[in-house]
Amino acid sequence: MPDLPTPQNAAEAALLSECWDAVLSYADLCTSGSASATQLATEAFTHGIDELRAATAASKSTGTGRRALRLPRIPLLLASVRTVAAAWETSGLGHRLDPDLRLWLHSDMAARYVGPPLHRPLALRGLRDMQEPDAVLLWLAEVESLPMSAVARRLGLDPAAASSELAQVRALFRDRCHRNHLDTPMDAYCRSYARLLDAVTRSPSAETPEDLSRHMARCVECAEAAACLRLHGGGLPAALSSGVIGWGGLAYLERRRRAAEAGMIGGRTDAAVDTGLNEGKPVRPRIGRTGILVTAVLVSALALTVSLMPFGGSKGGDANAAQGESTDGQSVADPGPTFPSGSQTKSGSGSGTGTGTGTAGSPAVADSTSRPAGNSDQEAQGESSSPAGKQGGATGSTKSAAPDCRVKYEIVSEWPDGFQATVTVTSTKALATWSLGWTFKDGQRVGQMWDGTFTQDDSHVTATAADYNKTVAANGTFTFGFLGSWTGSNSAARNFTLNKASCRAAG
Repeated sequence: MPDLPTPQNAAEAALLSECWDAVLSYADLCTSGSASATQLATEAFTHGIDELRAATAASKSTGTGRRALRLPRIPLLLASVRTVAAAWETSGLGHRLDPDLRLWLHSDMAARYVGPPLHRPLALRGLRDMQEPDAVLLWLAEVESLPMSAVARRLGLDPAAASSELAQVRALFRDRCHRNHLDTPMDAYCRSYARLLDAVTRSPSAETPEDLSRHMARCVECAEAAACLRLHGGGLPAALSSGVIGWGGLAYLERRRRAAEAGMIGGRTDAAVDTGLNEGKPVRPRIGRTGILVTAVLVSALALTVSLMPFGGSKGGDANAAQGESTDGQSVADPGPTFPSGSQTKSGSGSGTGTGTGTAGSPAVADSTSRPAGNSDQEAQGESSSPAGKQGGATGSTKSAAPDCRVKYEIVSEWPDGFQATVTVTSTKALATWSLGWTFKDGQRVGQMWDGTFTQDDSHVTATAADYNKTVAANGTFTFGFLGSWTGSNSAARNFTLNKASCRAAG
């Protein structure tokens, strides 16, 4: 880690190692480059640790032994990232920040985080009002996406009882949010819906009345309250991350979820071994954005060398195809991880999935070895447009009647005026780069994207590869995600094309 505050004791040393990775991950979303991300994370981490130390000292000086209500450690440090980013914008360093974050910092939404306490986001107030052990449990399980076994070890809980403990904490969070919602200054119209909103969100089988749905579509505060009060349906992590963190909260949530799935369980891996987080497991090195890019360059050079070497027949291609098919059911125990990193601008960036067989750069090797001799680069990218069953003239390429790819479009979560979606594409052909196009039926708009960049022209969107996830092996996959907005209806995207060739939507 960079030059961070010196730990005062063993407990604080564990704190620093547990929280640094989360702070750096969010700082990376907030900035335009890795150097700026490290600097922002360092300043925010120092600011947050100083705040924690001051609060602890104040609590001891009162002699009551009671802790003043505050956010748990990780969200407090993430809030420090937001605070330092605002200071950068004010002091003339805004050019180092993500352009969308700079716009957000000047918006009414950003003003809520520093305005009157009763007007701050409901999730932020609810989490702050909980006792620290309960708040930490909720945050680690819901937002950091840690397995319950890891959460139990970190908090010293009985693993067998951890799930039931989490259920109780969720109910406690709902109760705190409900009280805060009733305390919020509301106009008479919103107040008239408060009791109905509480009743509808308590039961998973309750239907939302049409007039309440229309009201929540127009009222940000009531929609926010509904997200915090509804514990069923899987929307609690999004409500917590977007309410507590603010800008980029949902992108941070997705990044942490994917990091947890890849086995990168928060904090430095060397420190995690010391604290028992990786007991019995080999240390996994943390691969950052710079490491991914360097690996991609080296592997691309190797791929070029391999492509110039003579190889024949389709035997190698068949073997690679078989390897690509085997990755579809690969378990988390031996993952081909998606390593979330990279700065997220309006067009977004993160880390690609490649084929899921190694590092982010490894698909480049498969791209060279699995392509049959004689295929042009255009054909490998799915751009050959020869009629089905006919030879492509001088290129000698052939296009089958069936599409060469399939797309899985999944809406991960949805709220009254926005949604989060993930797109997974499997290509039967090896790709040197990719560009996926689709059409929205209901006028949805893409706002942020990770693991790719995007352009939108009316209802048509084109997502293109980031620098580190361009190459895809035959029968390999790539994935990217985005945040969007909608009004009226939010049906699935359609008319997918991969490198301008038709692509089949998976069921």
